[in-house]
Amino acid sequence: MPLLEVKIPPMGESISSGVLAKWHVANGAVVKKDQPLFELETDKITSEGTAESAGKITFKIEAGAEVKIGQVVATIDTDAAAAAAPTPPPVATATPEASAKEAPPSPAVRRLAAETGIDPATIPGTGKAGRVTKGDMLAATEAQPAAPADSPAAAPSVVKPAPSTGERQTRKKMTPLRARIAQRLVAAQQEAAMLTTFNEADMSAVIALRAKYQDDFVKKNGLKLGFMSFFAKAVVHALREVPAVNAQLDGDSIVENHYYDIGVAVSTDRGLMVPVIRDCDTLGMAGIEKSIAEAAKRARDGKITLADLEGGVFTITNGGIFGSMLSTPIINPPQSAILGLHAINERPVALAGQVVIRPMMYLALSYDHRLIDGREAVTFLVKVKQAIEDPARLLLSI
Repeated sequence: MPLLEVKIPPMGESISSGVLAKWHVANGAVVKKDQPLFELETDKITSEGTAESAGKITFKIEAGAEVKIGQVVATIDTDAAAAAAPTPPPVATATPEASAKEAPPSPAVRRLAAETGIDPATIPGTGKAGRVTKGDMLAATEAQPAAPADSPAAAPSVVKPAPSTGERQTRKKMTPLRARIAQRLVAAQQEAAMLTTFNEADMSAVIALRAKYQDDFVKKNGLKLGFMSFFAKAVVHALREVPAVNAQLDGDSIVENHYYDIGVAVSTDRGLMVPVIRDCDTLGMAGIEKSIAEAAKRARDGKITLADLEGGVFTITNGGIFGSMLSTPIINPPQSAILGLHAINERPVALAGQVVIRPMMYLALSYDHRLIDGREAVTFLVKVKQAIEDPARLLLSI
């Protein structure tokens, strides 16, 4: 009986173990070639393991167990595939839509299906080969008609049963990613001489530019012009003006970076991830927006790779999308600084001797004071502020 070993695949030199979070198939089931078998959570990324061949699978490890890279977690009896293969139907021919439904859904889609009760098979997929994406599920959720308040159908989605006695708390182990995030945040605060400086930016000019050119931008590029591309360009501009911020410590050496790979923090249901947008100095606004959108989708769909997260020189995080007015972000080692963006709120400000209402955003720059002096940090933040309040500076490099 030929048995194929199912092993934990290599994930990169810095990852040696993880947690087999869940099996996507039942023990003893007959699986297809390339079918997703399990979900692996590591301290950096979450990925799926797939079947290298069809056959009957036998588990050697239960879900929730910690596993090593290269460890055998199951075997596949390849002889069982032929014996279990059903006789093909004589008449019916699958439509493209039906074929698309056979594509296995991603972990994010499966979670949304469990939470909303929506069957992915009932939704037209817009992904590759008609696969249902997380965006398709979210759109389907929003499109669901709301049941009347007095309708029996409304009760399950509105009224949640009170927890029974003894269920006032639940306990679960930290995921490797959450544990790693916690470890890095504590280490950053303990190892760096971290300090935060603040400023504020009048967003009027950027808002006006977006309003004026948004339709043309969408028609040409197929995606919206967001605020993040302006800030990415402003950060590159400021890094060029204040190169000390684009440096990092390596022991007793200062390493100056001469490239502009900017990390953009993305919130996912697994925790915060920071995919890196490469060579932001050479990308236009559309290129940056597209790269951010693609990276964020991979992160939220659990398709991010270790290479996507490595090598950034600076990070931008936007708590404003959650309504944050002000915060002190924590640097992402070995980087030396991070820019925190916040909510845009109309506030009275003094302008040319008069009080006017302007859409204002607080900016926060946290930095490692061992490497960056206060003068350099303040100058950097002022350069970002100037570029945002007068975007023409980005074109003229002044």
